[in-house]
Amino acid sequence: MTLPQHVVPSLDGVTAGAVVTVEGDEAHHAVVVRRLRVGEQITLADGLGLVATGEVSATSKRSFDVRVTAVDVVPRPSPAVTVVQALPKGDRGELAVEVLTEIGVDRIVPWAASRSVAVWKGERAARSHAKWQSTAREAAKQARRAWHPVVPPLATTPDVRALVGAADLAVVLHEEATEPIGALAVPDAGEILVVVGPEGGLTDDEVSGLVAAGAVAVRLGDEVLRTSTAGVAAVAALLAQTERWGG
Repeated sequence: MTLPQHVVPSLDGVTAGAVVTVEGDEAHHAVVVRRLRVGEQITLADGLGLVATGEVSATSKRSFDVRVTAVDVVPRPSPAVTVVQALPKGDRGELAVEVLTEIGVDRIVPWAASRSVAVWKGERAARSHAKWQSTAREAAKQARRAWHPVVPPLATTPDVRALVGAADLAVVLHEEATEPIGALAVPDAGEILVVVGPEGGLTDDEVSGLVAAGAVAVRLGDEVLRTSTAGVAAVAALLAQTERWGG
């Protein structure tokens, strides 16, 4: 069984034989809720490619120590995958972030599309962004990821067009597109970008603007998926053609 993972701010300079102390909410949940005990084998990750394996050597209510036995440096996944996720209503945003993280997406960009029902403004924007970041962090820990996804602040449509222009392959999911996603040639390196619209769909201007910036409009199939699951299906279809998923 895969060892449980806990997240630490940094593992820079940590080598075999070192003792790393984990503190705060991360430690409290591990010791009090998960009942972590001395002698257990676990891994520590900083979300930036370093993973330490070790044995718990001491515990308290708000901290625990790990004596490190090995440190692995995990290369950054290639090709990188970014999903631009239009803001869904309710808790579907967190659902999308959770599953996108679990399947290996490297960057999840919240987007205020024209037909997004949810609105991020002022304090709500800060809270919602923090919630997406927290969801990604916890999902990455559950998935035992060495590299955790980045969740940047809310993007505007011009921001998204710029991201499209910089990607090696950019696709926009659209139910009226004629090209199936499975027909695309997926690059072996660089960045893949997937744009997912809101519940109400993308406007014609949004689609034409993204295509003009370099995106390919594609369909997933005859079914129309929810915004919280469409990105997951698209990324899976693309990653299946790469070495990341053994393609």
